[in-house]
Amino acid sequence: MPPRTASVTRKTSETSIALTLTLEGSGCVDVQTGFGMADHMLTLMAFWAGFDLTLACTGDTHVDAHHTVEDCGLCLGEALREALGDRKGIARVGNARVPMDEALTDVSLDLSGRSYLVFRGGELLPPVIAGEEKDLWREFFKSLAAGARMNLHISLLYGENGHHLLESACKGLGLALRDAVAATRQTILSTKGSLD
Repeated sequence: MPPRTASVTRKTSETSIALTLTLEGSGCVDVQTGFGMADHMLTLMAFWAGFDLTLACTGDTHVDAHHTVEDCGLCLGEALREALGDRKGIARVGNARVPMDEALTDVSLDLSGRSYLVFRGGELLPPVIAGEEKDLWREFFKSLAAGARMNLHISLLYGENGHHLLESACKGLGLALRDAVAATRQTILSTKGSLD
């Protein structure tokens, strides 16, 4: 199978993004969003997935990081969807449970072609993380699921440190994606014959 790759660009009055994703990567990641916490979390996710990811974003961070993080999620999801093509042969489903010190998160996903997000445990996060409202991260995961047309369930099970909770979530997301994109079959994994 040739490497599955995609490039996405997005330019609006709020953000300008250029992204390249390769699923059969080596974990070579370069993320520059202008928001260090997002750089860290996206790097973790891609590295643990075994993807190669280059992402450059210039956003209206003088307002806050909301548009930057949301649009990066949309673009990353779109690139994942494009790289998978018709999704023929993929395992489709992945899950992981990852600890980070006192925190534990469970991530389950289905690259079903239908977007849906369940995000539980958000009340465990502090109201502000790295200078931004905690809801930023739910918006990121929602945008990623929408762009990829993925059913994504993230449960922050327990923890006291917001950084640790998000890190366990992003590592778990990476591991779950690694399993889900694996080409393990010859046909589309659906009794109806297509994924939408």
